[in-house]
Amino acid sequence: MKKISQRKRIVVKVGTSTLTHSTGMINIRKLEHLVKVLSDLKNSGKEVLLVTSGAIGVGCGKLGINTRPCDTPSKQAVAAIGQCELMYFYDKKFAEYNHTVAQVLLTKDIVQDDIRKTNCQNTFVKLLSLGVIPIINENDTISVEEIEFGDNDTLSAVVATLVDADFLVILSDIDGLFDKNPSLYPDAKLIPKVNAIDDYIISLADGSGSKHGTGGMITKIHAAQIANSAKIDMAIINGKDPDILYDLFEDKEVGTLFLSNE
Repeated sequence: MKKISQRKRIVVKVGTSTLTHSTGMINIRKLEHLVKVLSDLKNSGKEVLLVTSGAIGVGCGKLGINTRPCDTPSKQAVAAIGQCELMYFYDKKFAEYNHTVAQVLLTKDIVQDDIRKTNCQNTFVKLLSLGVIPIINENDTISVEEIEFGDNDTLSAVVATLVDADFLVILSDIDGLFDKNPSLYPDAKLIPKVNAIDDYIISLADGSGSKHGTGGMITKIHAAQIANSAKIDMAIINGKDPDILYDLFEDKEVGTLFLSNE
């Protein structure tokens, strides 16, 4: 297996719980830190694509809404508000490190249609050749059940396959996959490597996301299945301190690594 430090094209997914405070407002210190680390990884010669959650959460925070809306029009409205705020922040902060970003909003129907899928891939290839950091999110403003990915863990795996990535990283609010729920069992042990996603591994992925997000461990396992089936290795690591990305790409053992056994 090629060392993680040797992977060049990487997709990093960051979730709402990592990006925002419990109020839904942007966690400025953490997001600034993440941008700095990603910029440094790009400076080292890696191609970086960022799949970001947070539009609905940030939109709720800006409007002073404490819980995620349930009806589609409200979700679409707060997403439209939050996406502006999110991209403004990314654009401003990445520019401080002399990196240009591009916004790419996707829905599932794009990757289900061969022509639109090819157009999307061509756009990614051109952006990367220009040295741009694509920042990808689901297009929540127009998404309905028929065309939504449903969660950005799945979206990140789809993006990794679209761009033929070397590696996928999911930044979570947990250290990785445990042999039992660590919030209930203090003796829970982290599983450092998963060589095959079987019924046992799936059975470990219980629980749901935060009140501002949509994911949980099961969506991350599903993302690993998509990535691994495309011969892409994936890691789940704790995004509390973005410096952990340095450890990962220096081949230190962190989080849970899902191997594709390519």
